Amino acid sequence: MLRIWGRATSSNVMKLLWLCEELGLGFERVDVGGPFGGTREPSYLAKNPNALVPVIEEADGFVLWESNACLRYLARSRAPGHPIYPADLRPAADCDRWLDWQQTALNPPLVTVYFTLFRIPEPERDWKAFEAAKTQVEALFGMLDDRLAARAFLCGDALTLADIALGIYAYRWLLLPIERRAMPHLRRWHDALAARPGFRKFVALPLS
Repeated sequence: MLRIWGRATSSNVMKLLWLCEELGLGFERVDVGGPFGGTREPSYLAKNPNALVPVIEEADGFVLWESNACLRYLARSRAPGHPIYPADLRPAADCDRWLDWQQTALNPPLVTVYFTLFRIPEPERDWKAFEAAKTQVEALFGMLDDRLAARAFLCGDALTLADIALGIYAYRWLLLPIERRAMPHLRRWHDALAARPGFRKFVALPLS
């Protein structure tokens, strides 16, 4: 059986759990990272020398890390040709674009915002960096709002890996205790995702 290493509260682990629910995949999850520790153990570092979660491990010993690489692998290996990761080159490239954008453009400033509010002790918070990151995140979500004005999901009429990866971030952004400008298309998309069983089961958790 597929084994997923990582705490359930990690946004990157959530991606894989949600995908498994969408595809009906069985798995075993092992708590590691965050309050559970374990990522610096030699046995874990042998799986992922970055000491991060998630890691997926197949029954035959194949191991993979990097959450979006894991998404692609699971979609291709378990459901080839499924609309969640299209088989055709251009639709797949469109999906890949948003997966890469999530990691390279959106993740860094959103981590700054999130950690300032939830992880960094109040006396140590850098509010100037927070405001700069918040402005950047709001502009990036504005791009998504524009993108979603003419389509149900990021890549068209069907849910894809791009929606999974970015939907988790939209959930956190919209739940943060801050003021933000209205983005009706982003909100409509988020609410549609939030109605899906995998989202309700694995994503809709309290922020911490």
